[in-house]
Amino acid sequence: MDHAGALALFDRDQRAGARPDGPGARVERTGAVVRQTAPEHGWNGVLWSALDRTDADAAIAEQIAHFSALGLEFEWKLYGHDLPADLGRRLVAAGFTPGPEETLMIAEAAELDLGTEPPAGIRLLPVTDRAGVEMMADVHEQAFGADASRLRRALLARLTAGPGTVVAVVALAGGEPVSAGRMELVPGAQFAGLWGGGTVAGWRGRGIYRALVAHRARIAAERGYRHLQVDASEQSRPVLERLGFTALTTTTPYVYVP
Repeated sequence: MDHAGALALFDRDQRAGARPDGPGARVERTGAVVRQTAPEHGWNGVLWSALDRTDADAAIAEQIAHFSALGLEFEWKLYGHDLPADLGRRLVAAGFTPGPEETLMIAEAAELDLGTEPPAGIRLLPVTDRAGVEMMADVHEQAFGADASRLRRALLARLTAGPGTVVAVVALAGGEPVSAGRMELVPGAQFAGLWGGGTVAGWRGRGIYRALVAHRARIAAERGYRHLQVDASEQSRPVLERLGFTALTTTTPYVYVP
């Protein structure tokens, strides 16, 4: 894979040329910053910037003022190749809190190993209604130890207003939800995004997460998406590499709470 070319394509398609990712969201370019403003349960934040040391602090202050006026928490999604090199330090100085660093991984769907099936005793259930969303949220809370109320609202809104733009799936052991993940298919984008993949402790290491990735990747390929992208944790990165994903750079969420 041409890493430089792939990263440039990702920046153009998913960041500088981003499209709204859900109901009620809008993407705006203001100066050298591209941001998304969405309802409270949606994702609010900075997708891309082309800053230098002379204008970075002013741009940061402008985004704080914009989202604070709306009473919205927001994220500045910082990538390892973003400039200036000390942008992360500047964000912290302005009041942002950094989250865990992850690895941006991408793949061409046609080159992935998509033959992986769920292990014995596991079946994959498409999430299409409130009951499915509740199971997915339950997995999220158990797998990540985090509140899933925002996920519930955002996924329900997406399934209602744009069901063709999201694929969500839960893995069941009998009737028990043990793993889950979703895929966002933004119309016109070149990348399908895999998000929220997690498995409940006690069910990890059995190939369920791998099967969920392959399942979503097959759907993306069938719908004409050539590329897939994932923000991978240290736990999921080895699985994704075995499937055929390539690491491009790091990504860190910097969160500002008004």
